[in-house]
Amino acid sequence: MVVTYAVLVAAYLLSQFFRAFLAVIAPELARDIGLDPADLGLVSGAFFAAFALAQVPIGMAFDRIGPRVTVSVLMLAAVAGSALFGFAARPWHPVVGMALIGIGCAPVFMGALFVIGRTAGAARFATLSSAIVGVGSLGNIFAATPFAATVAAIGWRHAMLSVAVLTFVGAAAVALLLRDPPPPAGAAKATGNPFAMGEVLRIRELWPMIPLALTSYPILAAVRGLWIGPYFAEVHGLGPLDRGNAVMVMGFAMILGSFVYGPLDRLFGTRKWVVAAGSAVTVAALALLALNPQVGVVGATIAFAVIGGFGMTYGVVMAHARAFLPEHVLGRGLSLMNACMIGGAGLLQPVSGALVGHFAAAGAAPAATFAILFGGFAVALTAALAVYLFARDARPARD
Repeated sequence: MVVTYAVLVAAYLLSQFFRAFLAVIAPELARDIGLDPADLGLVSGAFFAAFALAQVPIGMAFDRIGPRVTVSVLMLAAVAGSALFGFAARPWHPVVGMALIGIGCAPVFMGALFVIGRTAGAARFATLSSAIVGVGSLGNIFAATPFAATVAAIGWRHAMLSVAVLTFVGAAAVALLLRDPPPPAGAAKATGNPFAMGEVLRIRELWPMIPLALTSYPILAAVRGLWIGPYFAEVHGLGPLDRGNAVMVMGFAMILGSFVYGPLDRLFGTRKWVVAAGSAVTVAALALLALNPQVGVVGATIAFAVIGGFGMTYGVVMAHARAFLPEHVLGRGLSLMNACMIGGAGLLQPVSGALVGHFAAAGAAPAATFAILFGGFAVALTAALAVYLFARDARPARD
């Protein structure tokens, strides 16, 4: 299974890159194609919306035909989207390109979780999934200073065409090297309507987790993937490379957070309270930026690092949900939770873009606009956390 994990991690590197690169080139993209803040929100949101809409059929495909064919074929959409993005001439071109990229990236992490869920068992699910998130999040790093340097050297269009080539190589590697896990003993139960989600939705333990899934990762994705770059450009006047450096700090914090979160559920014997504590710290950092958006470059960089590190509860939330999923609906169940997380991001990006655009058009200072944005994020995450506190805990074995 080592080769299987390796190719899935490599593919996930690309998926993480695609979630984050826009923050570095957003000002230049807006200038060259004529995009306003609301348009940027649509571009970023198109990735997450398409990603989320693809989750139900992807879960069905995992349960029926396995991850090798599903992941490798859909990754070709990301190849096409990257190429279209590189040739973009009109505002709708990057929107369609990002939607195609979202479809191409949609099965990658779910493929990894599906393989882990079938081969590693529930006890080590959070550790292994968080490790994959941590290593794969190097894509966030490549989308920061290295990508900014590449863009400075060859331009953002040629940089995106180069990414299209790399994505094709990744899809080929998955097709040739990935091995599907053996079916579970209860595989026969997966017959019937493959799109039926009723059995998953009847699992009441999942219900209090859904609001947090709709806000926790979406806020992190909005901050890291879209608004951190414009914030440093408009509030602090940083250029592309300096923005890339600041973004990279948050990227490293996200990687560190993923690895640290991995064993915590088994160390403390709880998943719920690990997630709750991390979310509370994230709220505090967002509130700090809302109350003092001109905190300074160093202070803001530290605040974003705290948001990235403590907000990276993705793997533990998925492990919490996985603990209540029967084997025969594992693919659909994990995909449902992922659809909530990515769908929330797909909704939050254009909504936040419209909000920023509204206040910018009204003549509000950038610092005031971003204070409102981060304050809204803090309130939304607080409300979701309040609901999550009613969730039933899942206490893993401490093996």
